[in-house]
This record gives sequence, structure tokens and C-alpha cells, in this order.
Amino acid sequence: MARSLCDDLIAEEHLPETYHAIIRDWWQPLAAHLAGMAGQTIAPVISINGGQGTGKSTLCRFLEALLNDRGINAVTLGLDDLYLPKTDRQILARKIHPLFATRGVPGTHDTDLGLALIAALREGADVSLPIFDKSEDDRSAATRRTEAPADIILFEGWCVGAQPQPDHALDTPINQLEEEEDPDAVWRRHVNDALAGPYARLFAEIDHLIMLKVEDFSAVFANRKMQEAKLAASQPFAPAVMDDAKLRRFVAHYERLTRWMLQDLPPRADLLLEIDASQTPIAASGPWADALAI
Repeated sequence: MARSLCDDLIAEEHLPETYHAIIRDWWQPLAAHLAGMAGQTIAPVISINGGQGTGKSTLCRFLEALLNDRGINAVTLGLDDLYLPKTDRQILARKIHPLFATRGVPGTHDTDLGLALIAALREGADVSLPIFDKSEDDRSAATRRTEAPADIILFEGWCVGAQPQPDHALDTPINQLEEEEDPDAVWRRHVNDALAGPYARLFAEIDHLIMLKVEDFSAVFANRKMQEAKLAASQPFAPAVMDDAKLRRFVAHYERLTRWMLQDLPPRADLLLEIDASQTPIAASGPWADALAI
């Protein structure tokens, strides 16, 4: 059953047939390890962190399938689906800083909603999860209904588990966007304050952390470009599909925190999976690596 479903997922995700080897060598051992955590009174929250386009949502789809084959109900909550609606971000842009019109950084998510959803999933309730439509850059009217009870909660997102930077690290702009559009550091300090406040409360729900680690920030644009190409192919006339220039500016919003997480998260991860330019795992470290024999 799992193999057949994985075949379907490989086709849906436009992955090569060689992806079966990744499932066998990496995702099946990880699913087996997670299966050992099922059956707890309260469903554990397993966070999956990684830069844009690293394959977090794809990994979660395969883990759901592999765990389902073991009779375990894994539910994925995506941080992206907690983005504030466009109108709310525009209010932030007027009241705090214009850069908050762009989704992505801490401060642009509904953390209270995230806490409520995790609590409901842990209570064994049927939950309607929000859906963020990237092609429209806005929250969709549609929702995704889960099946109760959830045995494992997969919480994936580009900055899940992130901690605030030291204050002194915010003084110097990290790129042209910050230098020209946030010279007084209002935006980046508000982002950091959000990490120290509402996001810290949300991330405190995390029981275990997996990180998909790219070599450096330069890989983020290439990975995110592939993601945008998939979106453009499926919805070529969608208003929020970005060309290269728009995409470079968009990714610049993420650069500071991405670089910080590449330093800060690896020592705290239960499983650190290094991935190459083709989004293929090439090395594993951390407490889980030995348990998974990978």
C-alpha cells in the first residue's frame, strides 16, 4: 500500500524514479523511528525546518504515507498556511513597516491560530486546517479537514524552531534590501521581537526538531526558483507568480534569519539532514542519526 501511494506521490511531485532510493534509504528509516513515538497520550509535535524549496512539504507527504501504512495517523501543519491574510499584512505595513506587506518573516503569521490548531490536534479533535494560496498571495477560503485522532503532528516551515538573534547582530544590514528599505532596523528588530515573543510560545510546542540543511544561503534562491516554476506551470496566469527579479527581492526578506538558523539550529536539531543542490540527502547527524542507522 505504501509503495503504491509513494509511486503516486512521486508522480504528483514530478520526482524522478530514482527518488525510490531516497524513500528506501532515508524516509523509511525516519518513518520507522517516528512510528515508535506514536501511541502517546499526547501526540508529539515533530518540526521540520529548512530553507525555501528544500523539500519540507514533500518530505511530510511521504512520511504521512509511510506512517499511514503502519496504521499511524500523521497530520501535517504547515507554517506557510498560518500566514496572515493580505489585508492584515497591509495593516502591519502601514502601522509598523512597509516590508511587512511581504509574507514570510516572523510577524506575518497567525501564531495564536497555530497554537489553537496544535492544541485541538493534541486533544484528538477533527480540525479544519487553513490553506494559504501562494498563487494569490492570500489565505484561501478553502480548508483541509483532518482525520482524528492525530498520532503524530508534523509541523513544517522555513523558520520553525528559530530563536531570536542577539541584539547586536541586528545593527548592520545584511543585504541591499535592509540597507535601503530598513536603514533604522525597525523591521528587523520587530521580526526579532516576534521571535522572542509569540513565536517562542508557538515553537515551545515542538517536541523534536528535524532540519533540512542547505550548504549556504546561495542555494535558497535556486531551490525557491524551482518551487516557483512548479507554481507557474500549474497556474500560469496567477497574479502572484514571481519572475526572477521579484523572486530575488522576495528571498532577500528571508536572508537574515536563514543565515542565522544555519548557525544556530544544527546543534539543537534531533536530526540534521544535509541536502545537496538536487534536494537529495547526503549526510545525517544529531541524536537520531545513529538510531536511524543513516
